Amino acid sequence: MMKERIGGTILFLAVLMAVQAQNSNGGEVDQTPRVHGTLRGKYEYQPDDKKGRFEVRTARVDITGNLSPIISYKAEIDLCDEGTIKMLDAYTRIKPGNGFQFTIGQERVPFTIDAHRSPSQQYFANRSFIAKQVGNVRDVGAEVSTQFHVGVVPVNIRAGLFNGSGLTNQKDFWTNNINFSAKAEMYLQPGWNLTLSVQKIKPDHVGIMMYDAGTFYHGHGLHAEIEYLLKHYDQDAFQNVHAFDSFVSYDIPLKTKLFTKLSPLVRWDFMTDHSDGMRYLDGDKNKQGTLVTNEYQRHRITGGCTLSFDKPFLSDIRINYEKYFYRANGVPKVSEKDKFVIEFMTRF
Repeated sequence: MMKERIGGTILFLAVLMAVQAQNSNGGEVDQTPRVHGTLRGKYEYQPDDKKGRFEVRTARVDITGNLSPIISYKAEIDLCDEGTIKMLDAYTRIKPGNGFQFTIGQERVPFTIDAHRSPSQQYFANRSFIAKQVGNVRDVGAEVSTQFHVGVVPVNIRAGLFNGSGLTNQKDFWTNNINFSAKAEMYLQPGWNLTLSVQKIKPDHVGIMMYDAGTFYHGHGLHAEIEYLLKHYDQDAFQNVHAFDSFVSYDIPLKTKLFTKLSPLVRWDFMTDHSDGMRYLDGDKNKQGTLVTNEYQRHRITGGCTLSFDKPFLSDIRINYEKYFYRANGVPKVSEKDKFVIEFMTRF
């Protein structure tokens, strides 16, 4: 089965790349499919365990294109998402004009700042707790978005309805439950962003509401960002989860043949005990069980630097050290401990 998937993927890409050399739209719009990809290879070492590992964290390939002035599409697959093949984005988008667009298919839902960054846009080798554990949702559904101005302030609003089935459970999935997500982005001044978002999910039998607020400044080589997320479980099935992420990065231009800039950066993020919303019994998912703590409360300080190469590829070397702080009875997962990380990221 794995060989068939890989073979099918290679054939699919080969056909599209062959089509890429052709343009039969009559000059109205460029219909050429565009192939992009992101590769992330890393080495991690955990001093407490005195063990390390090499890992291919991301091997994404995406196809984008336009069929007409108002219709576009995207299909993205990750050939190595923690060792598995996953279809990530697969949607059609319609833009009739006036800043309005409609999207239907599979995508990352409009929620949070950091969880919406693709691997090539991340500032650190490993994602924040908000982006990985607490607010990371990709689903199948439909979304509308619009852009307008309130006075001189540009506003972008996105809102959608989603299955709640996740990425792989679609064929026989039917529901009378509506999951939704909405996100508003406001650019108060040049470089200054305020983002507010809300999301409702129901992974199992209990509804979960999430509220997120964040702001960042990006300009003059500086990026400073803070974000807070509150996760509330219906019926008091689990205590509220609080997550916080803050970081600063500063670009220092370099005039060398190899690197274009050096970016020192530091992050502090935090999360309280977290449940994924599924019921467990004796360590396995079971509808006779209860919600349990899947991730224990912890703080983390991450420091390091990023070395950026010149074009034609957008390539970075990310060098980080992560220091974790658990409470006395917190149980770290195997890969959630103090670690050194060096990661090579290439976007083509």
